[in-house]
Amino acid sequence: MEAFAFNSVEVILLSATLLVLIIQFFYYFGLYNRIHARNKALKSGELHFTQELPPLSVIICAKNESENLRKFLPAVLEQDYPQYEVIVINDGSTDESEDLLSALEEKYDHLYHSFTPENSRYISRKKLALTLGIKASKHEWLVFTEANCKPVSNQWLRLMARNFTPRTDVVLGYYGYEYAKGWFNRLVAFDALFHSLRYLGWALAGSPYMGIGRNMAYRKSLFFEQKGFSAHLNLQRGDDDLFINQVAKGFNTKVETALDATVRLEPVEWRKDWIEEKISYIATSNYYKGSQQVVNGLETMSRLLFHALFLGTTLLAILSFHWLVAGLAFLLWMIREIMQAVIINRTAKEQGEGWKYYLTLPLFDFLLPLQNFKVRLYRLYRGKSDFMRR
Repeated sequence: MEAFAFNSVEVILLSATLLVLIIQFFYYFGLYNRIHARNKALKSGELHFTQELPPLSVIICAKNESENLRKFLPAVLEQDYPQYEVIVINDGSTDESEDLLSALEEKYDHLYHSFTPENSRYISRKKLALTLGIKASKHEWLVFTEANCKPVSNQWLRLMARNFTPRTDVVLGYYGYEYAKGWFNRLVAFDALFHSLRYLGWALAGSPYMGIGRNMAYRKSLFFEQKGFSAHLNLQRGDDDLFINQVAKGFNTKVETALDATVRLEPVEWRKDWIEEKISYIATSNYYKGSQQVVNGLETMSRLLFHALFLGTTLLAILSFHWLVAGLAFLLWMIREIMQAVIINRTAKEQGEGWKYYLTLPLFDFLLPLQNFKVRLYRLYRGKSDFMRR
């Protein structure tokens, strides 16, 4: 019977592990499972959309992106949509972008391009480029993507536009990376997937707090009502996440998660580029309004606490040869692992991700928070001035 007797330390550790597991259940089923829930409702016909297809403008900012424009812009220009224009703002490129865009304009009469003035040095050039594109646009609805992104189908604009109801001002779409072999590419893809589970999950829960400029849409009138990017012109970034944080509400924001509405990026070639992107987003996340970031942080803390409690309980049980306690701790770990694997891999499959996360999932689950902490240290080391306008 001694095997079934627990001392007070073992009871406290097992109880704490169970409590943190319950907290994790709330996050995974209440937030991270929402993309799957929407996809399930979509398949069953429970969701209703507008039948109108209003004219729209696709806006892309490009800087030295001639190769990406050559590969991906035709997929944007050849969408199955009745009336739309594509506006590319050439932001001071020194490659072949200008010649390429001029040649493409001869083939596609709905493509237009312009450029940012050379003397615009003391403002975020991307915000200026997007503002110029928005001002040049002819239509009320604006769809945004980037030069290194490719829609997975010619139905992308139709699927985004079916959310353009009279009460809708913002539509957020899903993005992911093209499949590529290698540990680093899998890590980057998982990071993007988990990030989407968070910010799209919050939007589906009625509390949007950010967007990604690779796949989103909003009204032109909304942009001018909010005086464009004036609220954060002092920052080099924030043209997507901070602007959406400023304007998106539960009642005026929709999410499109259909597979054919996904856009995909080329795999990250250099680790330093990925780190730089993460640093930039962390620099702007400090300006987010709302409690979502705090709640997200609590999830990360509860995740790391769960791992610490599991390891501590298991080590203590092994040292005291109390195998029942070790078994119970492992059982709690397995319950969380199965829950996490099912929700993440199911959503990854539905969104067309080329990776599966089973053996790598426990490692990524532990390493990514540490990676993000390291990125935050990089951000603090560099100081604020690196992210302010110059």
